[in-house]
This record gives sequence, C-alpha cells and structure tokens, in this order.
Amino acid sequence: MSNTPHLGVLAGEKSGDILAGSVLRELKLRNESLRVTGIGGEASALHGLDSLYDMDRLAVFGFVEPLKRLPELLSIRSAVRRHMLTEQPDAFLGVDSPDFNLTLEQQLRARGIKTAHLVSPSVWAWRPGRIKKIKKAVDLMLCLLPFEKDFYEQHGVDAVCVGHPLIEEFSALPDQVTARNYLGLPQDTPVLACLPGSRAGEIEHIGPTFAQVIMRLLASDKEMRVVLPAASEARMDQINRLMPIEDDRFIVIEGQSRLAMMASDAVLCASGTTTLEAMLIGKPMTIAYKMAWLSWQILSRMVTSPYVGLPNVIAGSAIAPEFLQGDANVENLYRSVLESFSGSGDQQKAIFAELRQTIGDDYAVRSADALEELMAIGEIQ
Repeated sequence: MSNTPHLGVLAGEKSGDILAGSVLRELKLRNESLRVTGIGGEASALHGLDSLYDMDRLAVFGFVEPLKRLPELLSIRSAVRRHMLTEQPDAFLGVDSPDFNLTLEQQLRARGIKTAHLVSPSVWAWRPGRIKKIKKAVDLMLCLLPFEKDFYEQHGVDAVCVGHPLIEEFSALPDQVTARNYLGLPQDTPVLACLPGSRAGEIEHIGPTFAQVIMRLLASDKEMRVVLPAASEARMDQINRLMPIEDDRFIVIEGQSRLAMMASDAVLCASGTTTLEAMLIGKPMTIAYKMAWLSWQILSRMVTSPYVGLPNVIAGSAIAPEFLQGDANVENLYRSVLESFSGSGDQQKAIFAELRQTIGDDYAVRSADALEELMAIGEIQ
C-alpha cells in the first residue's frame, strides 16, 4: 500500500458497524494516514470513517418491507457508487447487508476496484444461486466461521477465515456471580435471559408470544427471574407496550444483553447473532422466530439449510431447539425453556464448549492482514 491508502467501507446496520470498527482500528494502528469513506455508524466513525449518509437510513427488515423504501435505498447506493468511482479507493469493503452490498461490489469490481466482503451471506442456507453473483462481486470473502471458507473454496471463490470477534470480546465478561450482583439478581434462583431481537419488526412479531411464555414460567416457578435487555430506548418502549408483565421478577433493562446472558441459566431468544453469543457464553437456549406472513412465504421457499440457529448450523445437528412461525407457540417454547434448565441444557453446554474450539480468534488482525494484502495487490496491478 502507499503511504496514504484509501479504503471504501459500507456497513448497513449496527452489527456490521461494530465489525467494521474493529478492523478499522487495527488498520489505523498500522497506518495512521489511512483514509476511510463510505457509510457506517459510531464504531466506524471512531476509527476514521467519513460517512456519506446516516447508517440508519439503510436499516430495513424482512423481504416485503424494504420495497416501501426502495427508491431511497437505490438513490443512496447510486450515490455511494459515484463517490467510489470518483475517489478510486485501493479497495472497497462491504460489511454484511448482502442484498445492498453485493450489487454495489459487483459494479465497483467491474470498474477495476478491488472488493472484499466481510460476513458471508447465508448462501449455504438459502438462495444458493447467489454464489454466481458473489463470484462476480468479490475478490475476497472474509468469513467468520470455518465451514463458510470451505463452502466458498468448493465453489471457486477466494475466501479466508478471519475468526470471530466475539471470542475475544467474551473473554472480558464477568462471571455469573458478578453479573447477577450487578443486575441485582439473587444467586440461588433460576434466571432466564429473554432476547426478542433488536429490530422493531422482530419484536412486533415475537414479543407477544414471549410475553405469554414468560408469564407462564413465572406462574409455575415462584423463584424464577426473567431479565430482558432492550437494544435501545425505543425498543424498551416497544417491549413495555407489547409485553406488559406486571411482576417484579420480570426486569427490562436497556442494553447489557451479554451481561444478562452471563447472569442467566438459560436463554430464550429470536434467531440471529444472539444464538451465537449464547453459544460462546455457554448458555443453553431455545430459539424462536416469527415474521410477516408474506415475508415468511418467500423466505421458506428459499431456505436450503434445515437449521436457522447458528449453533445448529455450525454443529450440523439440532443442538438447540428452534421453533419457527406457527411452531413458535407458547406451549412449545414453555416446555423447551423448562427443559433447558435441566438435562438438555447440560448437553447443550457440553457441545457448545467443543464448538467454541473450532472457531478462531484474532479476528481484527486476520481481517486487516487480508485487506492489506488485497489493497497491495490492487496497487501492483
């Protein structure tokens, strides 16, 4: 790379912004003059990203819902494309948000800009035909999980496994006793962490069902405590509206989802990154997911993987019970959560410990290594 390298970055939502921020921090430590432009949030901005738009304008949920915002999303993508073609960065990094980023990456790559994509789309699980587009869109896929790298190599796409950032992050978490003390939870009672998702649409669909499960659990066990971390103040207001549980053993807090899981004995959660977090922390879980009917009809016809929870995908078997749409009912979730406090929970924890060993660490360092090599190749050519 030259002394003043330029990296284009686009992170479309909070989770991607956090991932990008870690990589940018490592790159900045290596070269303070690195220039970064594109779209991101606070984590990326802290390490030099000059964002062209507010990242929240890209955050959408489902399949049908984004259609309502399509003109705005297309306009933003066109503006980012024009910026990158004008500025000619040494490389462009799309972080997650594959439906938005892959088209942009393909357009930039066709015009000679090296492209990388961080966080593999779940092409191994649904819409497998996307691999053809990915081959055209990216020079390098940065995978967080080992089985993803193997998949891409089988399909002729250059890929590298960079490990998972959560492994290092979780090493700094307090133990269960400390977490319970901090949250004001008793040490000698069962505690459930409930995580209904971070997006409004997710909570709207699964929240009422979770509320009924929680009320039934509290009624059946007078010692039970349930802690629900809301992703933001807005989500807290939404949760209080959809889950009006009048019991002082049910606690809604803002943020601190990982602390809540550390304090818990078991987890009830919406499918998503939370399932991987619970696995790495070592907590048995019940996974549930609901979405708009039409979005579900579209998605269910595209899925090729038998599992949605990442622990199950990594293991290749149903380690953690998962319930989708109509199966995500009160009776199924209630029984599954009860079982996670006993024998089945112990089995999950033992397998989770083994799975953690298959996922590497040093995520930021390995990602930066891969990007530096890609940017240097771009200059030589």
